[in-house]
Amino acid sequence: MDASASSQASPQEALSAMEGASPAELLRLDNQLCFPLYACSKEVVRSYQPLLGPLGLTYTQYLCMMVLWEEGTATVSHLGERLYLDSGTLTPVLKKLEKSGYITRERSVADARVLEARLTPEGRALRDRAASVPAAMACRVRLSADEAAELRRLLAKVIASVRDGETTGTTACAQMKESDRQ
Repeated sequence: MDASASSQASPQEALSAMEGASPAELLRLDNQLCFPLYACSKEVVRSYQPLLGPLGLTYTQYLCMMVLWEEGTATVSHLGERLYLDSGTLTPVLKKLEKSGYITRERSVADARVLEARLTPEGRALRDRAASVPAAMACRVRLSADEAAELRRLLAKVIASVRDGETTGTTACAQMKESDRQ
């Protein structure tokens, strides 16, 4: 679907818009929504590097720390859910945060199968040093507060749609195509 298409387009409208397009048109990079999302994500993450480097954090470590600054303690599975990361990705990130002295990782007293990450005093203190990062990024991105809120809303909608589509969206599109043939 064209990246400029309305955010309110239904799956039916999206399919209709693609119906008469040639394979060459369907596969043009400029017609893909995925590419500007990918490029934007890559550039935004790259822009964080000079801000996070002095804090000794990678972008993924920063995300983990933000959850912990909000919650103080979190299970690895909860961190994975909040950050859309699997435990195989999180484990080395958390190990490095622990080695840096920002967190501890301990088995839950209630359930030894559950691993919890907790802020250390150094990790809590790092929050004050990181407080300038969001404002610095806002200056780089240059969106108004309303634009930023709308972008967050649209991205949350895309995430939810794609996650829902893993189980229902493909079926719904197939059903719509089938009903159009009848």
